[in-house]
Amino acid sequence: MNPANNIRYTVLYLFATAILLSCSTPKALEYRDFKNFTIEKLGFASSYIKMDMVYFNPNDYGLQLKRTDLDIFINDVYLGHTAQEYQITIPRKDTFAIPLKIEVDMKNLLKNGVNLLFLNEVTVKVTGSVKVGKANVFMGFPVKYEGRQVFTMF
Repeated sequence: MNPANNIRYTVLYLFATAILLSCSTPKALEYRDFKNFTIEKLGFASSYIKMDMVYFNPNDYGLQLKRTDLDIFINDVYLGHTAQEYQITIPRKDTFAIPLKIEVDMKNLLKNGVNLLFLNEVTVKVTGSVKVGKANVFMGFPVKYEGRQVFTMF
C-alpha cells in the first residue's frame, strides 16, 4: 500500500471522527427568570402581555432559535399561549432573553385566577416546544418547566 494513501486515509479518518464528535445533541436550555413584564392590550375577551424569558445555554456552542410554541400557566391556571417565529442567536455558555408576546385568555383568568392578584409568589409552568439548531439544521425540543417565581404586577 502506498504511504501517501495511508496518510490520506488517516487524515480522512481523523476528520470524520472530529465531525462525528462535534455533532452531539444539544443540551436543553435552562430557564432562569423573566423580566420586562408589560401589558400591551387589555380587553375583556383577550389581552396581550409581553415579557422576556431569560434562559441559559449550557452547550459549548452557539445555537439559533427559530420557533417557540408555548403554553403558560400560573398556579395551574392557564394564562395563555404564544407561538412565534424567530431568528435569535443564542450564545454559547451564556444567558439570553427570548421576547414573548402572549395572548391571555381573560375569561379563564378572571374565572379561575382572581386570587393570583393577591399573591407575591406563584408557580410558573411553561410547556410546549422550541425549535433550535445550528447551520440551518433545526430540531424540535420539548419545553417543560415548573418553578416558583416572585411575581409583582404593581
